Amino acid sequence: MTNLIVELSKFAFIILIALYTLLSFSVLKKKNQGEINYGWKMQNLLMFFIHLLAYVVMYLQTEEIKLLIFYLFQLFLLQAVIVMTQMIYPKINRLVLNNMCLLLAIGFIMLTRLSYDRAVRQFQIAAVSLILAMVIPVLIRKCGFLQRLPWIYGIAGLLLLTAVAVFGESSYGAKLSLKIGSFALQPSEFVKITFVFFGAARLSKSTAFKDVFFTSLMAAAHVLVLVLSRDLGGALLFFVTYLVMLYVAAKKPLYFISGLGAGCAAAYAGYHLFSHVRVRVMAWSDPFQYIDNEGYQIAQSLFAIGTGGWLGTGLYQGEPNKIPVVVEDFMFSAIAEEFGGAFAICLILICVSCFMMFVNIAMQIKNDFYKYTALGLGTLYGFQVFLTIGGAVKFIPSTGVTLPLISSGGSSMVVTIAMFAIIQGMYLLKEDEELKIEKERKRNAKAKAKKARAAKAAKEKERS
Repeated sequence: MTNLIVELSKFAFIILIALYTLLSFSVLKKKNQGEINYGWKMQNLLMFFIHLLAYVVMYLQTEEIKLLIFYLFQLFLLQAVIVMTQMIYPKINRLVLNNMCLLLAIGFIMLTRLSYDRAVRQFQIAAVSLILAMVIPVLIRKCGFLQRLPWIYGIAGLLLLTAVAVFGESSYGAKLSLKIGSFALQPSEFVKITFVFFGAARLSKSTAFKDVFFTSLMAAAHVLVLVLSRDLGGALLFFVTYLVMLYVAAKKPLYFISGLGAGCAAAYAGYHLFSHVRVRVMAWSDPFQYIDNEGYQIAQSLFAIGTGGWLGTGLYQGEPNKIPVVVEDFMFSAIAEEFGGAFAICLILICVSCFMMFVNIAMQIKNDFYKYTALGLGTLYGFQVFLTIGGAVKFIPSTGVTLPLISSGGSSMVVTIAMFAIIQGMYLLKEDEELKIEKERKRNAKAKAKKARAAKAAKEKERS
């Protein structure tokens, strides 16, 4: 009976995630607010069905009652986040909220399947982060001074990265974290936000050559320290994000072309300077030739994806734990193996819908600082998803970055939830701007009508 349920669940997961993905794009085309709200509610229902079915299947496979108790805690948290967020911020962007909760749910499911202890720790970090993130949108709306502190953001971020480069602990050839007691923090995750705030504040103030030069110098310093720490995945994220922000702000193709040229030169230099970069490139170029050593990780990732096929092997029916560091760098491969390629493609599309919404919000904001901030955070999110999935499927060499909201990682979880909350704050600012414009339009229309009536009355008086 259990085997039958596992087999049927594979089809159910794909149907549910496909319907959710379809709603992510189709609801945005609707004009009727009632239909839009119904679409968002349907998304929540589909998410909870996926979540429930996954834990039922895992319980049937393991018969561990702690999984059901853990499921109830997750259900309460996700439901509370959806309800409380809508109560506090009625005009919140529902697509961003729903997608964040779905990605969290999928992360909890996969971590529970791979490492229950890690899943519990991830849940605790997510719960605290979600509670703290509730205040971020209102801070974004009320704290107008945020755009006046560019050098504080820049210097604070650079000092944090330098501290990691000097005192950080090495992991897989790169200095990534600072250990404080029993806790390990990855400061580069937190610097993502200060880095975007710095770039947005500077570029919104001026895009004259002199100002761009000093802004780029500080951005380059961030990237250089990351390179010296051998965190090349982080360096690439920061570099691409700044390049996109600079191009949109300055609107000068020469800056973009020069940046690409500098990036290519830096990549060439990094390949010759760092042995672990050469190892990753070698493993990427032909993982099966070096399967016993350098290519083992990517080869196991490809085996997992291939084994899953379109429908997946089913929860607890695959062997994702054979992939080294699967809970951090290769969660996409584990999902593709047990949930299937069709499910994995839908997951990619959901991440794409998040990125598109971030960019859409950025393009509609009038204030340049908030516009560039939303664009920078959206670029960070979208490019990080690309690097993670691209490395897992051998499209690009592995960069060692996590899949946001899904992979194990406390610092990444905290910062990603904060980024989503900041984006929600930007969305509310956009709504405030539109409301202000609408009020101004009505005020002008009334003044114009009043003036017209006065002119008409004056003419009638002259005739009489």
